[in-house]
Amino acid sequence: MSNKITIIGAGQVGSTIAYALTLKQLASEIVLIDIAKDRAMGEAMDIRQGTPFLGPISIHDGDYIDAKDSDIVILTSGVARKPGQSRLDLAQTNVNITKSIIPEITKVAPNALYVVVANPVDILTYQFVKTSGIPANHIFGTGTMLDTARFRARIAETYRVAQENVHGYVFGEHGDSSFVPWSLANIGSIPVEKYASAVEGQKLPSFNKDDVEEYIRKSGGIIIAAKKCTNYAIGVTTACLCEALNYETDSVLTLSTMLNGEYGIKDVCLSIPAVVGSKGITSRIVAPLTDDEIAKLQHSAECLKGVLSQLQF
Repeated sequence: MSNKITIIGAGQVGSTIAYALTLKQLASEIVLIDIAKDRAMGEAMDIRQGTPFLGPISIHDGDYIDAKDSDIVILTSGVARKPGQSRLDLAQTNVNITKSIIPEITKVAPNALYVVVANPVDILTYQFVKTSGIPANHIFGTGTMLDTARFRARIAETYRVAQENVHGYVFGEHGDSSFVPWSLANIGSIPVEKYASAVEGQKLPSFNKDDVEEYIRKSGGIIIAAKKCTNYAIGVTTACLCEALNYETDSVLTLSTMLNGEYGIKDVCLSIPAVVGSKGITSRIVAPLTDDEIAKLQHSAECLKGVLSQLQF
């Protein structure tokens, strides 16, 4: 496979993404760029020394010029969220950091697909679409992919069923206004709330939808309070997205993209299911939501627009 991926930011998240990409053999070359050059060098060297047990791959640190001809560029640079801090509190600081990165990277990799991971991901994805000059269908944030994984993991834990049998998504902001459209959620085609009664011969626990959604929203904060960062789940999530970008066959993922009238929402980036593959975003899926779910999605959009209106891009 000839595939070059550049990661901007070699902190906990960027380096874990690089490691996940290496384990999954999703690139022939990975470039790590960071203002802390020693950190980027050390992370690349550490991962590279394990590659004899994996397969041929070139992973090294570099400068922006080394990102030339990248197929995928992943943006993780920014100030990390602190315990008790919301993602949106980071907004202007990380917008300013991204402002300095955009002209440098787009100059050398104008044809790449751009994956925004840094928080607040919806805000930075919007900034990238609006200011970079890169086609909008080549820019997307990881959005609620991680929230969706947390949702599926939680339901799987509750019912002691394989995660791959849990189907459903988290929509909206990657943050406090996200929500689960329960009308779309099922376990093996059985609506989640009916699953326990449908399974014969087992006494399964009931669950509370509000508790599940709170778990999804609070998970990041709990992990940050315990270990000062989140890196493993987002590392795997981003690698999964990059895998989808390697294929001609498209995948359906909840990515943060610019909406253009879907559900009556436009000029904001948030997550609904998007069809994505080697050519980037090919379309968005307007799933049949209930009126209440549409109202929640529109509320999430308004929350993000309220933040956008206060920022200087």
